[in-house]
Amino acid sequence: MNELLKQKIGKMLEEQRFAVIATQGKTEPYTNLVSFFANKDLKKIYFPTSKNTRKFKNLSKHSRLSILIDNRDNEPVDIENAMTVTAVGETSVTENAEIIHLFLQKHPYLKEFTNSNDCRMIEIDIEKYSIVENFQEVKIIYL
Repeated sequence: MNELLKQKIGKMLEEQRFAVIATQGKTEPYTNLVSFFANKDLKKIYFPTSKNTRKFKNLSKHSRLSILIDNRDNEPVDIENAMTVTAVGETSVTENAEIIHLFLQKHPYLKEFTNSNDCRMIEIDIEKYSIVENFQEVKIIYL
């Protein structure tokens, strides 16, 4: 069952372009919409951000985050048909040129932003995925 579930997660991470991250601020959580890329083995997810953002400052102090990806169409049937994937992990900054290249293959429109001096590529080392399907069916995979 885990292999089938991993395939479903991999397909979603490949197809979807945007996700919501949650970081921890000084007194409260903070969410942002980000463009992302995931590696094939599902162990890492990447997103770029400016080093002058609140999310980057939050991650500099509290490196753990969660990221939510979904496949909803914003239709009433989503309550039954949509799937959400939440990943939890530890973040760090990477300057790996291969990762930046792969990210830009998925998001070529972000080349100027990604190549700017202020941009940092964040790597999330995924610890677990929580998958919700069929409204309330929850499954968890630990990596």
